[in-house]
Amino acid sequence: MSKAKPFSIAKREVWVAYKRVKANQGAAGVDKQSIEGFEEDLSNNLYKLWNRMSSGSYFPPPVRRVDIPKPDGRLRPLGIPTVSDRIAQMVVKRYLEPKLEPHFHPDSYGYRPGKSAIDAVGQASKRCWQAFWALDLDIKSFFDTIDHELLMRALRKHTDCKWVLLYIERWLTAPIQLPDGTLVEREKGTPQGGVISPLLANLFLHYALDKWMGRHFPSIPFERYADDVICHCASKKQAKYLLDSIKRRLVNCRLELNLQKTKIVFCKDSYRWGRYPTESFDFLGFTFKPRLAKNRDGEWFTNFAPGVSNKVAKAIRQTMRSWNLKRRTDKSLDDFARMFNPVIRGWINYYGSYYKSALYPTFQYFDFMLSKWASRKYRRLKGRQRRAWRWLRRIMQRQPDLFAHWDLLYSWAGR
Repeated sequence: MSKAKPFSIAKREVWVAYKRVKANQGAAGVDKQSIEGFEEDLSNNLYKLWNRMSSGSYFPPPVRRVDIPKPDGRLRPLGIPTVSDRIAQMVVKRYLEPKLEPHFHPDSYGYRPGKSAIDAVGQASKRCWQAFWALDLDIKSFFDTIDHELLMRALRKHTDCKWVLLYIERWLTAPIQLPDGTLVEREKGTPQGGVISPLLANLFLHYALDKWMGRHFPSIPFERYADDVICHCASKKQAKYLLDSIKRRLVNCRLELNLQKTKIVFCKDSYRWGRYPTESFDFLGFTFKPRLAKNRDGEWFTNFAPGVSNKVAKAIRQTMRSWNLKRRTDKSLDDFARMFNPVIRGWINYYGSYYKSALYPTFQYFDFMLSKWASRKYRRLKGRQRRAWRWLRRIMQRQPDLFAHWDLLYSWAGR
């Protein structure tokens, strides 16, 4: 191999990585170049990226920071790499992921091929039926506090590929560019938003938590989706002991539990007696809590089950309000169905996976907005909310499939 190209990276790998990045879309980085802009000189841009990666002269540009509102009103910092940097990270991810995947724990669900958040929620639900107690863990600012030295030590257990190790070290220390243009150097953490970050985060917690749990608490099952973790315990005493042990373990891994959000939960149902201060927890957009359900004989009982969380339902209603239906009197119901059904179906497919009725009030709110729109659009309905609702109800009966949620909510509607 020539001295000019010390690393063997196939050009095809850069091409395949670009196709994956294009499919994922994403915002522009610090260079303000979109995917469309990158494609204006695609062959040259991909060649330059391959040439620099192969020669060891690729240095990642700063990562653009954006703050995304969270349902609780706080902000989540995301790091947006440039398009070319996302492609470079995808090249490394495609090399590294097949080497790491076979080692990961079966109950690690986040950002892994063939696993999903819904899988994690379903497994947690089953285990809450089996175990009386759950330990809901919250790791404080996990992505921002991952220790680089420990991460690289874990990485070297799985690869000695020089270019992979070189570029991951460079990505870990690439500066963050704040919205005002200020550059902030990084000594720890891997920014959420990077292509390689979820894989590195999984590797870190594989050693910090998953393998450690297998050695020290093999009888306690858990689900982990990135840094969201639920453990299932047979007793409150066991949950307290586990909490103290995990707290010490994370300190040794240079992480910290958020003790204000970490909690021990009693998974109450009809067959579990007693009252405790905490009988619910949130996991991946669902609230697990005692809920009324019917058994096969049609009898009501209390089941500890997941349903869409109040935070998520509030965020969905805020999104619906942002559509500003009542002012869009130039549109028809058919227009609204085409515009919003893909989003509504997405909500139903995910949050309707468990305890669908928890979604009903949110979609009823959308229908209320439709009736308000109708009372502004049609003169005969103007200012007459009840009449507008009756008008909408007749359409539901004639066209129950017009909106994705109508058949879910109104089973009486014309079938």
